[in-house]
Amino acid sequence: MTKKKWILIIIAIIFIGIIITLLVLNNLSTAKEELIITKSLRSQQQELEKGFKSKGYTLENPNIIVDPYNNSPLTALVIFETEENLSPSVTIEGEDELTTYTHEFEQEKIHYLPIYGLYPDKENTVIIECGDEKQEIKIKTDPLPEDFILPTSIEKEESKLTNDLYFFTPSSDGYTCAYDTNGDVRWYLTNPAPWEINRLKNGHLLVSTERLVNSPYYLTGLYEMDMLGKIYVEYSLPGGYHHDYYEMPNGNLLVASDDFQSEEGTVEDYIVELDRDTGNIVKEIDLKDILNMEDGQSENWVEYDWFHNNSVWYDEKTNSITLSGRHQDAVINIDYETEELNWIIGDPTNWSEEYQKYFFTPVGDDFEWQWSQHAAMITPEGYVFLFDNGNNKSKNKEEYVSAEDSYSRGVMYKISTEDMTIEQIWEYGKERGNEFYSPYISDVDYLDENHYIVHSGGIVYVDGKNSNQPAGIGGADCLVSDTVEILEDEVIFEIILPTNNYRVEKMTLYGNDTFELENAEVKGTLGETEVDKTSFGFIMNAKEIDNEYKSHNITISNEEDRLEVSGRFRRGTEVKAILYQNGKIKEYSIPISKRPYTAMCVDIFTEEENEKGIVVTKYINKENLSGKYSLYLQINDTIYKTDKYIKR
Repeated sequence: MTKKKWILIIIAIIFIGIIITLLVLNNLSTAKEELIITKSLRSQQQELEKGFKSKGYTLENPNIIVDPYNNSPLTALVIFETEENLSPSVTIEGEDELTTYTHEFEQEKIHYLPIYGLYPDKENTVIIECGDEKQEIKIKTDPLPEDFILPTSIEKEESKLTNDLYFFTPSSDGYTCAYDTNGDVRWYLTNPAPWEINRLKNGHLLVSTERLVNSPYYLTGLYEMDMLGKIYVEYSLPGGYHHDYYEMPNGNLLVASDDFQSEEGTVEDYIVELDRDTGNIVKEIDLKDILNMEDGQSENWVEYDWFHNNSVWYDEKTNSITLSGRHQDAVINIDYETEELNWIIGDPTNWSEEYQKYFFTPVGDDFEWQWSQHAAMITPEGYVFLFDNGNNKSKNKEEYVSAEDSYSRGVMYKISTEDMTIEQIWEYGKERGNEFYSPYISDVDYLDENHYIVHSGGIVYVDGKNSNQPAGIGGADCLVSDTVEILEDEVIFEIILPTNNYRVEKMTLYGNDTFELENAEVKGTLGETEVDKTSFGFIMNAKEIDNEYKSHNITISNEEDRLEVSGRFRRGTEVKAILYQNGKIKEYSIPISKRPYTAMCVDIFTEEENEKGIVVTKYINKENLSGKYSLYLQINDTIYKTDKYIKR
């Protein structure tokens, strides 16, 4: 045998030895139990749909499934077959004409009829007409949850109302739900869906996901779903979603998002356009490139949340977007193509000289600027319509107006960009005084010319007095949400709830969508989680879980697209999640911070939090992870093996 062959044999033996050694050592530090995957709502609905059978069911004996997706208890799916293509119609009986709903479906032989608008805790009467046949069925629903919030007052002018529903989204506790003109609950979701709720052009609802991407309220993205709670598309964004979105004329979605990787560590100053077909981000607008962060500061201004964008509106006529910066008391308009600033509505006090040319000069009588506003939009007439929360009513602390002397209002401005003038042409709420004062959240909606909704959703009381602080901050002991519908300056409907609600939309019970048995799509991505440190070697010194580990109440959840690691730790504790695979060690730091996405210096801990620690969560997205990973957790200098692994 030649010397060359001997060398090759020796190299092969060494290589095999290295492989065996790696496998042996890897086996020493690899967990034995796979961490069970928590199924997404999308996966759960695929399992549920296996029971949606039509064969053998007729109009006389239909397959009736109440709450078919376990997310919308006041709905049902009625399934049956007919020999011919027929177009069924359904009538859901209400207490009166305004609360009775009828809908006609498309021609089919196999019929999946979504039934919406059922009353809770009742045997509902639903009439189905199909060809020459007419069938009355009864659908029994469960009672509302014990914590469900019901109206304390309903005032209405029935002759001027339609049988649309009022859809509410909660700001904290409560359910995304819809009330009819009698104040009865006719629809709600059991899974949380805060922020905006609206119908897309295809008839589907667009609501937030239920999963956080970052505290305190930034969600992973949006669900396109029907009223049954069936998800058709899940849109995921690396920076998540908050507050508002807008469906553009081309179908794409403008979304209020965040850039958690920005050097400045700021939030709520970033807008993206999502391609509707792919979910890819095709445009990004960073307001730090457009405005000076230090300008126009309101009482609520802080460095990391300097603008606090709470609304997004696209105007096709001017190809511009209008945004609402609560913490600068400013509504701004940006050219969508060039991203250049067009104008600013608000008090120009405390703004730099370079921005003064973008402000308007008030004309006309009884003009007032808006303060800490929400829900800015452009009406079909070209007016600017918004909810003026009315906080402080001044940029100067010496001139601040107290909460008890304040008021909120819906207000409409007429602007001229030629001579840069602004005129106040309509308002509602000032005459109501402090009983209509919401220091945060709230909404306005344009239904038609001279037909509006003004929603004062964040009325807060402490010890019987109006508060200037949101409910979660100021120790509120009484909350109120007051929503009015106004036609030709007359209040034709008012609903008062003992809670705070973010937004209200008036919509029909049925849209123009068609129910389809199809798997939900995932579009977009949460992105790849940054690895703080990558090294090569073996984890040989990991400890078994002990009382110290258990004292932190650590939980690790394996979601379909990410890991969630959570626990309670004191400030200063060094915590890392570790993924180990074949000698490769990925370390992910878990900051002990209330704001893990921004500068640590802004954290303020209470004495109790300093003593007992705070609950922190780290999300590790599975983007670009592949294969099997063992899970470890490092607390200060101690590495613990969880005995769990995941597969990707």
